[in-house]
Amino acid sequence: MYHLKLVGIGTGNPKHLTLQAIDALNSVDAILIPTKGAGKDDLAGLRHEICTRILTTQPKIADFALPIRDEATSDYGQKVNDWHDAIAEIWLQTMQATLPQGGTVGFLVWGDPSLYDSTLRIADRLTKTTEITVEVIPGITSIQTLTAGHAIPLNEINGPVTITTGRQIRDNGFPAGSDTAVVMLDGACSFQHLDPTGLHIYWTAYAGMENEIRRAGPLADVQQDIIDTRAAARAAHGWCMDIYLLRRSNA
Repeated sequence: MYHLKLVGIGTGNPKHLTLQAIDALNSVDAILIPTKGAGKDDLAGLRHEICTRILTTQPKIADFALPIRDEATSDYGQKVNDWHDAIAEIWLQTMQATLPQGGTVGFLVWGDPSLYDSTLRIADRLTKTTEITVEVIPGITSIQTLTAGHAIPLNEINGPVTITTGRQIRDNGFPAGSDTAVVMLDGACSFQHLDPTGLHIYWTAYAGMENEIRRAGPLADVQQDIIDTRAAARAAHGWCMDIYLLRRSNA
């Protein structure tokens, strides 16, 4: 039997870990760390760094290669489901190879496991086929790091907030009924598809990391700078994880 501890670790700063997260990681028998291949393993490196800094016990550390999502499939939902199935299978194989007799396994989850992260969905697949229990330890999210970096509140007074994706912004525009939209998982600067009139943007890349980048201002004035800055950062690092908040100026 396996017990999974899904531990939110914040957004790249080892100081983001809570005391609960540190205790949880020190209590496991093994920690599994995903890798994405040459030039894309900054996140794996940060996970290893966190383990080095906070572990006072000696759990086994096992790296495993994430499968590549099949982009040939046109159905987005099916593509993601197939990918999650493949990841779940690799999780199980790695756990069985690392702890053949079972035990407690830790996963360092970027941000918080509840927010635009698939770790809980993948774990749910395993609970339906294998004797596995799951425990979740919350973590600081990229939303909190974004608003802290720009020193802004998430919401206006009594104002609604929508948390959404770049795909939704591109296809459906600014969320109706909200003064504020937080946009995640946007690899294409989808704010380009909006009428910038009256919109203010707060943009952060590599939130919480040493190389964090921030830009803010009226969307019409700063959107090209953000596009150019993001492209340069991605070229330099091989990847770019960013998030932004859009707010109506009349909110």
